[in-house]
Amino acid sequence: MSEPPFAVGVFDSGVGGLTVLKQLMVQIPSVSTVYLGDTARVPYGTKSADTVIRYAIACARLLIERGVQLLVVACNTASAFALDHLKKTLSIPVIGVIEPGARAAVSATQNGIIGIIGTAGTIRSGAYQDAIHAFRPSAEIISRPCPLFVPLAEEGWIDGEIPRAIAKTYLDDFKDAGVDTLVLGCTHYPLLKSVIESVMGKTVALIDSAEAVTQVVSEILTDRLPVRKRDAARHRYLVTDAPDSFREISERFLGHAIDEVDWVDVA
Repeated sequence: MSEPPFAVGVFDSGVGGLTVLKQLMVQIPSVSTVYLGDTARVPYGTKSADTVIRYAIACARLLIERGVQLLVVACNTASAFALDHLKKTLSIPVIGVIEPGARAAVSATQNGIIGIIGTAGTIRSGAYQDAIHAFRPSAEIISRPCPLFVPLAEEGWIDGEIPRAIAKTYLDDFKDAGVDTLVLGCTHYPLLKSVIESVMGKTVALIDSAEAVTQVVSEILTDRLPVRKRDAARHRYLVTDAPDSFREISERFLGHAIDEVDWVDVA
């Protein structure tokens, strides 16, 4: 089976990158994609920087072997630790999620008090804090890891009493601090957006970097992507473990059937 003339590769530690993939499908319907969920090694957020870099290199190489010509690192932890290395070593454009998300947060805030939630690795890296301060040095930033959000999203527990209780435990400090903008610093977290919004309230802007990343991809593709019909685009799905579980969650989130999810080995 031949690859499409132009395909965007998207990789994440699991299902979280589907938030980016969905935006690409909606905003750039003519682009073909190859999605890789490294479900055998999720979560990345608890791993060391060296390990995340090694995983990211393996995922990137596999997607390039599948013919992608642009790579989106949809995992915030991989963006924090591995993006610079990937940009230096790969011959195709590489886009991370942190800088677009930080830019969107700075644009959204009114009082300059910005909250960041993410995996332990992303928060520890300080990547979002640095990116926000680069755009707005005076911003007051409050951050904390929310490690239980990833397994909740991976298991499809995105609503109900248990996710809401966990979200309240994580987020009450942000409410007390007066944040008016909250960065969802993990691509899994938008899957829990309704729960997070129920705790934070509708007046707090929730920043999902997927939309900002899609705009960057669109700008890069302006002169590269031929005009094609929506139904000409192809979307392939690869996982390193549990394809049936991935398919079930993906179909529910994307809102359409998935023909095939292929198991791959990136080791």
